[in-house]
Amino acid sequence: MSNEIDNPSANTHIQEVIATRMSRRGVLKGGVAVTASTLLGSVSLSACGGSSNDDKAPLALNFDAVAKNKLDLVTVPAGYQTSILHALGDPLSLADAAWANDGSESADSYNRRVGDGHDGMHYFGLSDAGAYSASRSDRGLLCVNNEYVVRPYGLHASGRTSGATRVAAEVDKEVNAHGVTICEVRRGASGTGMTMVRGSSFNRRITSATPMDFAGPVKGSSLVKTKYSADGSSTRGTNNNCANGYTPWGTYLTCEENFTNVVSRAAGDDALRSPAEVTALNRYRLKQGTASSYLWDTPTTGTADDYARWTASVTGASATDDYRNAFNTFGWVVEIDPFDPSSKPVKRSALGRFAHEGAWPCNPVAGKPLVFYMGDDSQNEYIYKFVSAANWDAADIGKGLTAGAKYMDAGTLYVAKFNTDGSGTWVELTFGKNGLTAANAIYPFANQADVLTHARLAADSVGATKMDRPEWGAVNPANGEVYMTLTNNSSRTASNTDTANPRYYEDLKSGTTTQKGNVNGHIIRWREAGSDAAAVTFAWDIYLFGAEATAAANVNLSKLTDVNDFSSPDGLWFDKNGMLWIQTDDGAYTDVTNCMMLAAIPGKVGDGSAVTAASGMPTLKGADASATTVRRFLVGPKDCEITGLAMTPDRKTLFVNVQHPGENGSLTTPTSAWPASQTDSASTKRPRSATVVVTRTDGGEIAV
Repeated sequence: MSNEIDNPSANTHIQEVIATRMSRRGVLKGGVAVTASTLLGSVSLSACGGSSNDDKAPLALNFDAVAKNKLDLVTVPAGYQTSILHALGDPLSLADAAWANDGSESADSYNRRVGDGHDGMHYFGLSDAGAYSASRSDRGLLCVNNEYVVRPYGLHASGRTSGATRVAAEVDKEVNAHGVTICEVRRGASGTGMTMVRGSSFNRRITSATPMDFAGPVKGSSLVKTKYSADGSSTRGTNNNCANGYTPWGTYLTCEENFTNVVSRAAGDDALRSPAEVTALNRYRLKQGTASSYLWDTPTTGTADDYARWTASVTGASATDDYRNAFNTFGWVVEIDPFDPSSKPVKRSALGRFAHEGAWPCNPVAGKPLVFYMGDDSQNEYIYKFVSAANWDAADIGKGLTAGAKYMDAGTLYVAKFNTDGSGTWVELTFGKNGLTAANAIYPFANQADVLTHARLAADSVGATKMDRPEWGAVNPANGEVYMTLTNNSSRTASNTDTANPRYYEDLKSGTTTQKGNVNGHIIRWREAGSDAAAVTFAWDIYLFGAEATAAANVNLSKLTDVNDFSSPDGLWFDKNGMLWIQTDDGAYTDVTNCMMLAAIPGKVGDGSAVTAASGMPTLKGADASATTVRRFLVGPKDCEITGLAMTPDRKTLFVNVQHPGENGSLTTPTSAWPASQTDSASTKRPRSATVVVTRTDGGEIAV
């Protein structure tokens, strides 16, 4: 969701490096004649953590492409059907009444109701004994992120009460509507669909008020000590949970992205801070005088501490007398054991703090470290990976948070540098290495907790590559190659493109609005060296460039057509057969079509060619798209984002999230009535974020 510019560092976007490799004039003169071998060099392209695609039966897209449209429906191919699993406000318990379409539900009931802003999610098979079962398809636990409160149409009776001071009861309801929803799901009589099991003992809400533990190097640090936790071992709540992840041992990872939105900071606070604190707060976009968009710190009734914790200002004699460090308690990867409803979520600090879009594991290999890939979703931010100190042992499957402590509390965080020749390097972010010391010119790092809490500053210091909004990642189960969406970047200019972020162009929306930068986004991918996910070098290319089918050739570099053109790739996921699913969160192409989901047959790094993008920048792209390799599978309702996807192991039930339908409307002038409009085109009910279940009418496997 984020689209802010947080990165003022002088990192080069690779432009200066390019100048030392080849003159821009020469590149332009040669056009697309720049060869792949020139750019790729001699980087090894060996697979990592998986078998070759050549060992698998060929994938095929066995459905007719869905046409672009602006209907208030989820549209799927012929031979497929949809149902709604749950939506904002639906009760998880048997004791609460159904959502009433009038905002009358109590704040407390949202501890037992489905939250708002459905986003990342994962399906975990559930055994008859109530344990993790990786192969179970007819019964499972679905974990769904509730990223944020949408407007809020469905939450309050008349929308949010206006004014600079919030109503306490409204704030309480919004706090409880954030976080994560966990519910049991079971297959229906049809043998493919799913319904939510109300009253299941596994049903659970984790909110912005849920007690949580810290683990890893930041636990106990002075950076996270607050009035709530004087020893820095715990905190309350998880916020703005966008994308997600999962672990090989069967736990859920929810990731905190736009946490800046919920925290305020008073004017004049800089004078009460050290220069290092001011540097860090500014780098994470919490300058003094910042009022959060939620204003959760403003209620004057109720329990004051519940609201004061949303102000990261110096108000007391020490950090344990106020919430000056509250800001530092957000921005982490949070591990949840869905099979133990009594367990406390844990913030795994070794994976670093930034606007986490998600955390996706490599294909686990016995006796090798586990690796988690992560993106920082803001313009010109970075791509990271964490390599565990412990080696993977399948005997840890099912051990919950104990396994999490083993694999996620000790290890090494790296940030990516993409080189002009198609190679890349992972740069270690460890205190005492690569200039990350107290003598650092950008920020005086005191210890590893400081490096992790301020990972952006560490990445700035080592010269990481600024990217076009790194969002979701996914690892190909067939060969271990890693894909990551770079959604768009309005701050790209003709002078600061680079080979990994090569496009600057102008696009006219609705015939009137000029859009500039990398308007439609792209998907980058890489292959780790030596068949090793923990390697420190890699080879990369750009898998697909988002574009309108009618765009100029140097914009529509992947040769998309009406059956597969898209804009602003966001959600990304591989199913177990190696099919890649791509979702969009777009505002650039919405004059033509609502947001969508596509199915794609991935190739391999290096299967394309060198090209010259708009603005004259050379780059490496994957093989051209065609109707047989990339095809539109689903289009969402009005004003929505299509996000979050999961599938049962037998590939017969697909879960997809629809976030903020009707986002551009209001209670008085709605633009959508979805999900009610899915079955009743005349409905006037309030729009709600919801989870959709997609199945084939013949009960077969999805897409192939």
